[in-house]
Amino acid sequence: MRPRDIRRAEELYRALRGFREGGRRLPGIRVREHRKAFLEQLIESIRRIEYIALVQRRDITLFRADPSSELFDPLKAAILWRRQGQIDEAFWLVFFSVYFGKNRRTGWRLARDVYGRLGAVNHWDWARTSTNAQTFRQWLAEHEARLRGGDGIARNFGNHRKYESLDARSPRGTGAAVESYIAWVGPHHSHHTLIQDARDRVGTDPRRLFHHLYHSMTVASFGRTAKFDYLTMVGKLLLAPIEPGSTYMQGSTGPLAGARLLFGRATTSKMTAALLEQRLVELAAHLNVGMQVLEDALCNWQKSPRHFKPFRG
Repeated sequence: MRPRDIRRAEELYRALRGFREGGRRLPGIRVREHRKAFLEQLIESIRRIEYIALVQRRDITLFRADPSSELFDPLKAAILWRRQGQIDEAFWLVFFSVYFGKNRRTGWRLARDVYGRLGAVNHWDWARTSTNAQTFRQWLAEHEARLRGGDGIARNFGNHRKYESLDARSPRGTGAAVESYIAWVGPHHSHHTLIQDARDRVGTDPRRLFHHLYHSMTVASFGRTAKFDYLTMVGKLLLAPIEPGSTYMQGSTGPLAGARLLFGRATTSKMTAALLEQRLVELAAHLNVGMQVLEDALCNWQKSPRHFKPFRG
């Protein structure tokens, strides 16, 4: 670890010790190796969030928003569009980044080729797609074989999305996901209106806003992880004043297993998601970290609780 990370790990360790001394048991990190691996995953998660903040302060080449370029990156493109006041396009590219994901081998190639219509002049940007969802589905059906690698170019969903389908017509395919996302945003096709309507309903508290949007988000193939990742990224990119007030443990797999290991000593512990959620809210406040840090760290830690391993993509 870097010197700064070592200091941060020491601070987190003291906070964990204080949490235990305050009456909350953490049997999953009683063993030194488990505790060290968990601390390193916390640091890794904090650094990932800080990286997004760092990128937003840097100059970003326009090639990041150009799907004809190998430098295309939907998240950096979203930052560029936000800087130009094109909020809808920024939200749309965050959706693309989460829906398709970044593959370890092929990077953003799948998102890039769908967004860029395989090199066509007119992209599947928000303005065009949101008003032509059926045309998008038709295009997808016509080019599905090529997008699947029929032209010899590998394009893959990211690790968290590896079981998704490019199918244009199936209820869980890409066509349905895009059309249901457009429907969720609403008839005005305005993300600003979506957020304003949410504020009118629940007020301006960032956690209540996040909670409302999370439960209102009915997008095909978007389960708990995708909704959480999408909304946390929207918040981190300053597209909307939202942040998670919990880890939304119900329905999760990795984070739930990690929480059970941490508080119950085994991933097979019978502790309920509701009880674990309560404990995690307390722990996050004690450690002074956001809920996304805990969610991410627990998910990765439970994969290798004794030895730290970085997990990305």
